[in-house]
Amino acid sequence: MIQRAASPSFLGLDDRTAVVTGGGSGIGRAIALAFAAAGAQVAVLDRNREGALDTAAAIEQAGGRALALACDVSDAASVSAAAEASLDTLGPCDILVNNAGIIRPGALETLPAADWNAALAVNLGGCFLCSQTFAHQMRPKGRGALVHIASISAENATAGAGAYSVAKAGIVMLSQQLAVEWGAQGIRSNVVSPGMTLTPLTQARYEMPGRTERMSQAIPAGRIGRPQDIAEAVLFLASDRSAYINGQQLVVDGGFTRMLMSLLPRGDY
Repeated sequence: MIQRAASPSFLGLDDRTAVVTGGGSGIGRAIALAFAAAGAQVAVLDRNREGALDTAAAIEQAGGRALALACDVSDAASVSAAAEASLDTLGPCDILVNNAGIIRPGALETLPAADWNAALAVNLGGCFLCSQTFAHQMRPKGRGALVHIASISAENATAGAGAYSVAKAGIVMLSQQLAVEWGAQGIRSNVVSPGMTLTPLTQARYEMPGRTERMSQAIPAGRIGRPQDIAEAVLFLASDRSAYINGQQLVVDGGFTRMLMSLLPRGDY
């Protein structure tokens, strides 16, 4: 009988170090928990330290290893301090998930410049600062994975969203440029773009009577997305299973953005 060696986990994330920004709640928390369940140790970064601590505690209660760090991704000094603390405790970063984001809604006609700048600084600038900083820990290994959380708003203008769609579109191009510049160093860069997803940040809109049912009808999958749906896509792009995927965008929306023609009234068929 042939003796087969014990095979590694499918994703091969055991003992790797993942850094998740905005990991204190919502999609970020789901991503952090998913990495821990896959065997990775996780640095949870969030401007809300209490949220980061709650996520880290959940990971540790499940038998994983985590570090909670307060971090403002729009501030270079804050990002550098978090990177040093993560390195000291968990070792070099193998995976960075740029998930932190904010919404400063408003019509462009009257949107304050401060709200525009804040949205760009966190959503887009934070991706740049964190990628630049944590990539320094990846280069000596000759490998690394960057996964940036954008949105279907990156390719679908959203009226009244301020700089949100603009920032998310910028993330997609930033990821492509990182892939081109850093690919030869073994560092891959890809994007996950969620569609409608139920999180603490968006819950209020779905609690309006009948709204969830109406919105679900516009999605081929028949339901609103869950944070875990996004986390599964992130794990794939962070793993060696996607080793030859670089500079790409994976849309996770249940098919919603393919429904345009089906939403039009038709009488011929």
